[in-house]
Amino acid sequence: MDFSAWMSSIQQRIESALEHLLPASSLEPARLHEAMRYATLDGGKRVRPLLCHGSGEIFGVAPELLDQAACAVEMIHVYSLVHDDLPCMDDDVLRRGKPTCHVEFDEATALLVGDALQSLAFQTLSETALAAPRQVSMLRLLAQASGSRGMAGGQAIDLAATGQALSLEELEFMHIHKTGALIRAAVLLGAHCGQADEAALASLTQFANRVGLLFQVVDDILDAESNTATLGKTAGKDAAHNKPTYVSLLGATQAKQKAAELRAQAHDCLVPYGAQARRLHELTDYIVERKF
Repeated sequence: MDFSAWMSSIQQRIESALEHLLPASSLEPARLHEAMRYATLDGGKRVRPLLCHGSGEIFGVAPELLDQAACAVEMIHVYSLVHDDLPCMDDDVLRRGKPTCHVEFDEATALLVGDALQSLAFQTLSETALAAPRQVSMLRLLAQASGSRGMAGGQAIDLAATGQALSLEELEFMHIHKTGALIRAAVLLGAHCGQADEAALASLTQFANRVGLLFQVVDDILDAESNTATLGKTAGKDAAHNKPTYVSLLGATQAKQKAAELRAQAHDCLVPYGAQARRLHELTDYIVERKF
């Protein structure tokens, strides 16, 4: 199966799994459940689930076993987007090509959508068909990636950095947490499903750290050079909000050079896995070459 077909098949699997895992909009509280489904379904590239599946394939894990871990990561990601778009955060009105959750519903409902998706993510991960000790390790991993030393902490740093001049090291520290933590969790959860040993987890962590930064560098470039219709979210908002980015710090040319360096490093990290890491190689290239 070529990469495009593989990616489409995984995206369809995740959409179907999320459709099943999310409460029906007919169940009370109906408005909350409708908003959860609105925010989660019918949109997004599903990069984190794709990375989870790509990592799991290295260890021969069946797709059925990877789906729940992949959906758990995606639920955390969607919750973070819903909260990031709120007026008290980035105050955005467009996400994945449609009005943001708080615009379509209201701010209080959007807040609860994020809360409920976070809870559902951990419930979903706890119900995987794995031995209890491995489930606990995976729950700990996702919790750490989501919290103050991961994604939420990175967002706090980002808010505090608005209007500030950061060094490259400070910018990378912020994005290793804000963007990188959940990408790292996606890769490692897939490996955990395959009972990867400590050496494998360590090498995949190195890969994931580079891919996480790579994703953010490309995101900054797209925000500066693309348009709202293509991105499905408001273009140029980082510059408008005076946020530090790789483009504002390095300039567009050097930011693209940085992306090329991270891309090469990510590929190098996968050398020990040979052809088994094919999908992670392809996903690395996709992250660089994507247009939205």
